Amino acid sequence: MVTRLPYGLTPEVLAAAEAEADPGSLGAGTRLRARFGPELAAAALTQVTLRRRARAKFGDAAGALWFTREGLEQATRPQVADLHAARFVAAGVSRVVDLGCGVASDASAFVRAGLDVVAVERDPATADVARANLAVAVAATGGRVRAEVVVADVADVLAAGVEPGAGVFADPARRDARGRVWRAQDFSPDLISLLALAEDGRALGLKLGPALPHALVPPEAEAEWVSHHGDVVEVGVWSGPGSTPGRRSALLWPGLRLVAEGGRPPVRPPGAYVYEPDGAVIRAGVVGVLGDRLGAGLLDEQIAYLTADTFVATPYATAFAVERVLPYDQKVLRRWVREAGVGRLEVKRRGLDVDPAQLRRDLRPKGSAAATLLLSRTPEGAVALVVTRLPPAV
Repeated sequence: MVTRLPYGLTPEVLAAAEAEADPGSLGAGTRLRARFGPELAAAALTQVTLRRRARAKFGDAAGALWFTREGLEQATRPQVADLHAARFVAAGVSRVVDLGCGVASDASAFVRAGLDVVAVERDPATADVARANLAVAVAATGGRVRAEVVVADVADVLAAGVEPGAGVFADPARRDARGRVWRAQDFSPDLISLLALAEDGRALGLKLGPALPHALVPPEAEAEWVSHHGDVVEVGVWSGPGSTPGRRSALLWPGLRLVAEGGRPPVRPPGAYVYEPDGAVIRAGVVGVLGDRLGAGLLDEQIAYLTADTFVATPYATAFAVERVLPYDQKVLRRWVREAGVGRLEVKRRGLDVDPAQLRRDLRPKGSAAATLLLSRTPEGAVALVVTRLPPAV
């Protein structure tokens, strides 16, 4: 694959930028411009800055990868990309067409999994970055896997047709010049055209925003809301081989899954314990399944807080022990804060139009104690629960 570095950079320029403690500083820019000229200096310092920022998502591997600002923001986390690749391996495909590959985070995962890749990217500069990153992935396989980057508009590729038998993966753009778009027909490429690729029985995977309404997922497709270290990062919509038609589930990385089934748990008064489900559990609509496992009910029909009288450890929710149940009344809460000597106060809330930061200021915490307030709507009115966070389940 590619040997030429993106942006015309050389190892010497990159090494000089990496030697700078603060590549965004005026001094760093002045020094590199004097040695290499303004364009190479700016490109190298930007790349080093992005690599350092990318460590939060890519770990130590970021030092050998290439990024654009937008590409880094939108790139799939490597562990989640590996989940995508495992899907295609399970589907029995040997080649994946990645439509709109960006900086090739997913395409690189496909290569790591032993799949040949055709990555499509409209922007030539981003395509150069993708080639460089895929070259790293291909080299790690000893050259056993083939990967190429094609500069083209995804709409044109769809119009020409995708080769039979190849799996297709896409992360459609959900923003335009005016900001985020919510209608499926405004995605780029649009959701209807992408879903049509599954009609011939091919393996299809779409990475979409976790706020995607359930109504936009075709009944015959599978939807999987993914949580990575507590962050709900996407909903994957899957069709064809390897998918389970109609299934809606929450997946907590690396492989804990709750599948939607049954109804919602009953509403009941606050018990000795409260559970705040992981965001993927809420988005996938599997709070009821979790409630059944915990023997818990809801604080309110429309609120995703579960409560029970006995404690059951679960990785699917944060658990709290309830110390006191107070009415949601600022005078009552301010008196409690004062009498308990609370100086560090965490405020969590659901179903109430409350600014936690403003409420914290209004309650005037002062003292050495720490506490957590959990505010929720209930059928009997709003309540304030004084709770203690319990250790997370492994």
